[in-house]
Amino acid sequence: MSNNYKTFMVVNPHSSGGKTGQLWPQIQNLAKDTLDEFEFKLTKGQGDATEITRSALKTGFEMIVSVGGDGTNNEVINGFFGNGKMINPDAVFAIVCSGTGSDFIKACRVPRDFRESVPGLSGKNFKTIDLGWMRHKDHAGRMVERYFINIASFGVGGAVDALVNKSGKPFGGKAAFLMASLRAGLFFKNQQVKFRLDDGKELERNIFNLAVANGQFFGAGMQVAPMASLDDGVFEIVILGDLSFAERLKLSRVIYEGKHLQMKKVEHFRAKEVYADSAETVLLDVDGEQPGSLPAQFKILPQILRLKIPG
Repeated sequence: MSNNYKTFMVVNPHSSGGKTGQLWPQIQNLAKDTLDEFEFKLTKGQGDATEITRSALKTGFEMIVSVGGDGTNNEVINGFFGNGKMINPDAVFAIVCSGTGSDFIKACRVPRDFRESVPGLSGKNFKTIDLGWMRHKDHAGRMVERYFINIASFGVGGAVDALVNKSGKPFGGKAAFLMASLRAGLFFKNQQVKFRLDDGKELERNIFNLAVANGQFFGAGMQVAPMASLDDGVFEIVILGDLSFAERLKLSRVIYEGKHLQMKKVEHFRAKEVYADSAETVLLDVDGEQPGSLPAQFKILPQILRLKIPG
Protein backbone atom coordinates (compact mmCIF):
# COMPACT_ATOMS: atom_id res chain seq x y z
CA MET A 1 0.00 0.00 0.00
CA SER A 2 1.34 3.41 -0.98
CA ASN A 3 2.10 6.03 1.65
CA ASN A 4 0.77 8.67 -0.74
CA TYR A 5 -2.62 9.38 -2.27
CA LYS A 6 -3.29 8.54 -5.91
CA THR A 7 -2.73 12.08 -7.14
CA PHE A 8 -3.88 14.24 -10.04
CA MET A 9 -2.53 17.77 -10.51
CA VAL A 10 -4.68 20.42 -12.23
CA VAL A 11 -2.32 23.06 -13.60
CA ASN A 12 -3.35 26.55 -14.70
CA PRO A 13 -0.37 27.70 -16.78
CA HIS A 14 -1.91 31.16 -17.22
CA SER A 15 -2.12 31.98 -13.51
CA SER A 16 0.17 34.62 -12.07
CA GLY A 17 0.43 36.26 -15.48
CA GLY A 18 1.76 33.07 -17.09
CA LYS A 19 4.45 32.49 -14.48
CA THR A 20 2.90 29.14 -13.50
CA GLY A 21 3.48 27.79 -16.99
CA GLN A 22 7.12 28.84 -16.79
CA LEU A 23 7.59 27.24 -13.37
CA TRP A 24 5.67 24.05 -14.14
CA PRO A 25 8.73 21.99 -15.25
CA GLN A 26 10.39 22.71 -11.90
CA ILE A 27 7.19 21.98 -9.97
CA GLN A 28 6.73 18.75 -11.93
CA ASN A 29 10.25 17.53 -11.21
CA LEU A 30 9.90 18.22 -7.50
CA ALA A 31 6.52 16.47 -7.46
CA LYS A 32 8.11 13.40 -9.07
CA ASP A 33 10.68 13.31 -6.28
CA THR A 34 7.92 13.72 -3.67
CA LEU A 35 5.15 11.46 -4.97
CA ASP A 36 6.94 9.02 -7.31
CA GLU A 37 3.98 9.03 -9.67
CA PHE A 38 1.01 11.24 -10.48
CA GLU A 39 -0.93 12.46 -13.48
CA PHE A 40 -1.62 16.04 -14.53
CA LYS A 41 -3.36 18.18 -17.10
CA LEU A 42 -2.93 21.82 -18.07
CA THR A 43 -6.05 23.98 -18.30
CA LYS A 44 -6.72 25.90 -21.51
CA GLY A 45 -9.55 28.22 -20.49
CA GLN A 46 -12.19 29.20 -17.96
CA GLY A 47 -14.04 26.23 -16.47
CA ASP A 48 -11.45 23.66 -17.54
CA ALA A 49 -10.19 23.02 -14.01
CA THR A 50 -13.71 22.09 -12.85
CA GLU A 51 -14.25 19.56 -15.63
CA ILE A 52 -10.73 18.11 -15.29
CA THR A 53 -11.25 17.64 -11.55
CA ARG A 54 -14.62 15.90 -12.00
CA SER A 55 -13.13 13.53 -14.56
CA ALA A 56 -10.14 12.71 -12.34
CA LEU A 57 -12.32 11.98 -9.31
CA LYS A 58 -14.67 9.78 -11.33
CA THR A 59 -11.70 7.73 -12.54
CA GLY A 60 -10.48 7.02 -9.03
CA PHE A 61 -7.92 9.67 -8.12
CA GLU A 62 -7.80 10.29 -4.36
CA MET A 63 -6.12 13.70 -4.18
CA ILE A 64 -6.57 16.66 -6.52
CA VAL A 65 -3.83 19.29 -6.43
CA SER A 66 -4.67 22.82 -7.57
CA VAL A 67 -1.60 24.40 -9.16
CA GLY A 68 -2.45 28.08 -9.58
CA GLY A 69 -4.12 30.86 -7.64
CA ASP A 70 -7.41 31.54 -5.89
CA GLY A 71 -9.42 31.34 -9.10
CA THR A 72 -7.94 27.92 -9.89
CA ASN A 73 -8.71 26.75 -6.35
CA ASN A 74 -12.31 27.81 -6.84
CA GLU A 75 -12.70 25.94 -10.11
CA VAL A 76 -11.10 22.80 -8.69
CA ILE A 77 -13.36 22.90 -5.62
CA ASN A 78 -16.42 23.12 -7.85
CA GLY A 79 -15.17 19.99 -9.61
CA PHE A 80 -15.45 18.04 -6.35
CA PHE A 81 -19.23 18.24 -6.82
CA GLY A 82 -21.65 16.87 -9.39
CA ASN A 83 -25.43 17.23 -9.33
CA GLY A 84 -25.24 18.87 -5.89
CA LYS A 85 -23.29 16.04 -4.24
CA MET A 86 -19.61 15.33 -3.61
CA ILE A 87 -18.28 12.90 -6.20
CA ASN A 88 -16.03 11.26 -3.60
CA PRO A 89 -16.42 12.51 0.01
CA ASP A 90 -13.08 10.88 0.91
CA ALA A 91 -11.14 12.77 -1.77
CA VAL A 92 -8.50 15.25 -0.64
CA PHE A 93 -7.86 18.78 -1.91
CA ALA A 94 -4.30 20.13 -2.01
CA ILE A 95 -2.67 23.37 -3.14
CA VAL A 96 0.57 24.27 -4.83
CA CYS A 97 0.35 28.04 -4.84
CA SER A 98 1.23 29.95 -7.98
CA GLY A 99 -1.27 32.79 -8.19
CA THR A 100 -1.73 36.53 -8.13
CA GLY A 101 -3.50 37.43 -4.89
CA SER A 102 -3.13 33.99 -3.28
CA ASP A 103 -5.36 34.91 -0.35
CA PHE A 104 -6.66 31.48 0.65
CA ILE A 105 -3.21 30.07 1.43
CA LYS A 106 -2.84 32.70 4.15
CA ALA A 107 -5.81 31.18 6.00
CA CYS A 108 -4.76 27.54 5.59
CA ARG A 109 -1.03 28.30 5.95
CA VAL A 110 0.19 26.69 2.76
CA PRO A 111 3.66 28.03 1.87
CA ARG A 112 3.68 30.36 -1.12
CA ASP A 113 6.96 28.93 -2.46
CA PHE A 114 6.34 25.66 -4.35
CA ARG A 115 9.69 24.36 -3.08
CA GLU A 116 8.11 24.33 0.37
CA SER A 117 4.53 23.33 -0.52
CA VAL A 118 5.21 20.42 -2.92
CA PRO A 119 6.99 18.28 -0.28
CA GLY A 120 3.83 18.65 1.84
CA LEU A 121 1.91 16.60 -0.74
CA SER A 122 3.49 13.40 0.56
CA GLY A 123 1.77 11.30 3.21
CA LYS A 124 -1.92 11.09 4.01
CA ASN A 125 -2.51 13.74 6.65
CA PHE A 126 -5.50 16.06 6.20
CA LYS A 127 -7.84 18.30 8.14
CA THR A 128 -11.53 18.79 7.41
CA ILE A 129 -12.74 22.29 6.60
CA ASP A 130 -15.95 24.14 5.70
CA LEU A 131 -17.00 25.32 2.26
CA GLY A 132 -19.53 27.88 1.08
CA TRP A 133 -22.41 27.09 -1.26
CA MET A 134 -24.16 29.86 -3.15
CA ARG A 135 -26.91 30.48 -5.66
CA HIS A 136 -26.73 33.70 -7.66
CA LYS A 137 -27.51 35.44 -10.93
CA ASP A 138 -24.86 34.90 -13.60
CA HIS A 139 -23.92 37.24 -16.45
CA ALA A 140 -26.62 35.73 -18.65
CA GLY A 141 -29.31 36.42 -16.02
CA ARG A 142 -29.70 32.78 -15.00
CA MET A 143 -29.77 31.59 -11.40
CA VAL A 144 -26.85 29.19 -10.97
CA GLU A 145 -25.20 27.28 -8.11
CA ARG A 146 -21.51 27.20 -7.22
CA TYR A 147 -19.18 26.60 -4.29
CA PHE A 148 -16.48 28.76 -2.75
CA ILE A 149 -13.64 28.01 -0.39
CA ASN A 150 -12.52 31.43 0.84
CA ILE A 151 -14.70 34.57 0.61
CA ALA A 152 -17.70 35.72 -1.40
CA SER A 153 -18.50 39.42 -1.30
CA PHE A 154 -20.49 42.03 -3.15
CA GLY A 155 -20.13 45.75 -3.73
CA VAL A 156 -16.76 47.30 -4.51
CA GLY A 157 -15.08 43.86 -4.55
CA GLY A 158 -17.10 42.82 -7.58
CA ALA A 159 -16.42 46.18 -9.21
CA VAL A 160 -12.67 45.70 -8.70
CA ASP A 161 -12.78 42.24 -10.30
CA ALA A 162 -14.71 43.65 -13.26
CA LEU A 163 -12.09 46.38 -13.74
CA VAL A 164 -9.23 43.85 -13.59
CA ASN A 165 -10.97 41.58 -16.08
CA LYS A 166 -11.53 44.51 -18.42
CA SER A 167 -8.02 45.98 -18.25
CA GLY A 168 -6.04 42.75 -17.89
CA LYS A 169 -2.78 42.38 -15.94
CA PRO A 170 -0.01 43.91 -18.10
CA PHE A 171 2.13 44.74 -15.05
CA GLY A 172 1.24 41.66 -13.02
CA GLY A 173 -1.75 40.68 -10.92
CA LYS A 174 -0.88 42.50 -7.72
CA ALA A 175 -0.39 45.79 -9.57
CA ALA A 176 -3.63 45.23 -11.48
CA PHE A 177 -5.64 44.68 -8.29
CA LEU A 178 -3.98 47.64 -6.59
CA MET A 179 -4.77 49.97 -9.48
CA ALA A 180 -8.34 48.65 -9.78
CA SER A 181 -8.85 49.03 -6.01
CA LEU A 182 -7.63 52.62 -6.10
CA ARG A 183 -9.83 53.43 -9.08
CA ALA A 184 -12.89 51.78 -7.53
CA GLY A 185 -12.19 53.46 -4.21
CA LEU A 186 -12.31 56.84 -5.91
CA PHE A 187 -15.34 56.37 -8.12
CA PHE A 188 -17.46 53.56 -6.66
CA LYS A 189 -20.92 54.67 -5.57
CA ASN A 190 -22.14 52.95 -2.41
CA GLN A 191 -25.07 50.65 -3.12
CA GLN A 192 -28.30 49.92 -1.27
CA VAL A 193 -28.85 46.24 -0.47
CA LYS A 194 -31.33 44.22 1.52
CA PHE A 195 -30.14 41.10 3.31
CA ARG A 196 -31.23 38.50 5.82
CA LEU A 197 -29.01 36.47 8.16
CA ASP A 198 -30.24 32.96 9.04
CA ASP A 199 -33.93 33.27 10.00
CA GLY A 200 -33.66 36.86 11.19
CA LYS A 201 -35.47 39.92 9.94
CA GLU A 202 -34.58 41.65 6.70
CA LEU A 203 -31.98 44.40 7.08
CA GLU A 204 -31.16 47.24 4.71
CA ARG A 205 -27.88 49.10 4.32
CA ASN A 206 -25.95 51.35 1.98
CA ILE A 207 -22.71 49.44 1.55
CA PHE A 208 -19.24 49.87 0.17
CA ASN A 209 -18.82 46.10 0.41
CA LEU A 210 -20.26 43.11 2.27
CA ALA A 211 -18.12 39.99 2.79
CA VAL A 212 -19.41 36.48 3.50
CA ALA A 213 -16.21 35.00 4.85
CA ASN A 214 -15.02 31.45 5.39
CA GLY A 215 -11.38 32.55 5.24
CA GLN A 216 -9.72 35.71 6.52
CA PHE A 217 -8.14 37.43 3.51
CA PHE A 218 -9.22 38.78 0.13
CA GLY A 219 -8.13 41.43 -2.37
CA ALA A 220 -4.44 40.41 -2.37
CA GLY A 221 -3.85 40.57 1.38
CA MET A 222 -6.70 42.54 2.94
CA GLN A 223 -7.55 40.91 6.29
CA VAL A 224 -11.25 41.60 6.00
CA ALA A 225 -12.34 38.89 8.47
CA PRO A 226 -9.50 38.32 10.96
CA MET A 227 -11.75 36.29 13.24
CA ALA A 228 -12.70 33.76 10.54
CA SER A 229 -11.92 30.07 10.95
CA LEU A 230 -12.08 27.46 8.20
CA ASP A 231 -13.61 24.77 10.39
CA ASP A 232 -16.07 26.42 12.80
CA GLY A 233 -19.24 25.90 10.76
CA VAL A 234 -20.17 29.57 10.43
CA PHE A 235 -19.61 32.56 8.14
CA GLU A 236 -18.20 35.83 9.40
CA ILE A 237 -20.23 38.64 7.84
CA VAL A 238 -18.27 41.91 7.60
CA ILE A 239 -20.12 44.97 6.31
CA LEU A 240 -18.17 48.00 5.13
CA GLY A 241 -21.00 50.49 5.28
CA ASP A 242 -21.79 53.85 3.69
CA LEU A 243 -18.16 55.01 3.66
CA SER A 244 -17.20 58.53 2.64
CA PHE A 245 -14.07 59.23 0.58
CA ALA A 246 -12.08 60.04 3.74
CA GLU A 247 -13.30 56.86 5.42
CA ARG A 248 -12.28 54.82 2.37
CA LEU A 249 -8.78 56.25 2.61
CA LYS A 250 -8.61 55.26 6.26
CA LEU A 251 -9.96 51.80 5.40
CA SER A 252 -7.19 51.27 2.85
CA ARG A 253 -4.62 51.91 5.58
CA VAL A 254 -6.04 49.65 8.29
CA ILE A 255 -7.76 46.71 6.55
CA TYR A 256 -4.50 44.92 5.78
CA GLU A 257 -3.96 44.52 9.53
CA GLY A 258 -7.60 43.74 10.30
CA LYS A 259 -8.04 46.95 12.30
CA HIS A 260 -10.99 48.23 10.23
CA LEU A 261 -13.44 46.52 12.59
CA GLN A 262 -12.98 49.43 14.99
CA MET A 263 -14.34 51.88 12.41
CA LYS A 264 -17.77 53.39 13.07
CA LYS A 265 -19.43 52.24 9.83
CA VAL A 266 -18.09 48.68 9.89
CA GLU A 267 -20.37 45.94 11.24
CA HIS A 268 -19.71 42.31 12.06
CA PHE A 269 -22.22 39.44 12.28
CA ARG A 270 -22.03 35.64 12.26
CA ALA A 271 -24.42 33.44 10.30
CA LYS A 272 -24.77 30.05 8.64
CA GLU A 273 -26.97 31.37 5.85
CA VAL A 274 -27.25 34.73 4.08
CA TYR A 275 -29.68 36.03 1.48
CA ALA A 276 -29.08 39.36 -0.29
CA ASP A 277 -30.79 41.35 -3.04
CA SER A 278 -30.85 44.86 -4.46
CA ALA A 279 -32.73 47.00 -6.95
CA GLU A 280 -29.30 47.97 -8.32
CA THR A 281 -26.79 45.82 -10.20
CA VAL A 282 -24.50 44.73 -7.37
CA LEU A 283 -21.53 42.69 -8.60
CA LEU A 284 -20.13 39.63 -6.83
CA ASP A 285 -16.54 38.77 -5.99
CA VAL A 286 -16.19 35.01 -5.35
CA ASP A 287 -12.70 33.75 -4.49
CA GLY A 288 -11.30 36.61 -6.59
CA GLU A 289 -13.53 35.95 -9.60
CA GLN A 290 -16.53 37.94 -10.87
CA PRO A 291 -19.25 35.40 -11.78
CA GLY A 292 -22.34 37.62 -11.70
CA SER A 293 -24.48 39.70 -9.37
CA LEU A 294 -27.21 39.75 -6.74
CA PRO A 295 -29.63 38.28 -5.84
CA ALA A 296 -27.59 35.63 -4.04
CA GLN A 297 -28.04 33.05 -1.33
CA PHE A 298 -25.11 31.70 0.71
CA LYS A 299 -24.93 28.62 2.97
CA ILE A 300 -22.08 27.19 5.01
CA LEU A 301 -21.29 23.51 4.42
CA PRO A 302 -19.58 22.49 7.66
CA GLN A 303 -16.68 20.03 7.80
CA ILE A 304 -17.20 18.83 4.22
CA LEU A 305 -13.79 19.03 2.52
CA ARG A 306 -10.54 17.20 3.30
CA LEU A 307 -7.63 19.63 2.98
CA LYS A 308 -4.13 18.14 2.64
CA ILE A 309 -1.65 19.10 5.32
CA PRO A 310 1.98 17.98 5.51
CA GLY A 311 2.71 14.43 6.62
